[in-house]
Amino acid sequence: MNMLNDWTVAVCAELGLDAADCERAVVLKVARESASAVARPAAPITAFLLGVAVGRGVPAAEAVARVHRLADGWPRIDWRD
Repeated sequence: MNMLNDWTVAVCAELGLDAADCERAVVLKVARESASAVARPAAPITAFLLGVAVGRGVPAAEAVARVHRLADGWPRIDWRD
């Protein structure tokens, strides 16, 4: 995870953000949930939208909880059928 940490620190520096504010584990969990509940391409889109919501003032914990609830209720497709 050193490379991921280095990347996170570099991106934060480039964007003028505090790397300590990056909740990497939370973002990765939301991305994993959306990828498995919907489709793999949903992961980056969900992460982006989560960031937009937080940037507009939605508390991060609330935004994550709302996305988690949505993913939990999303209809699952059994691709084996």
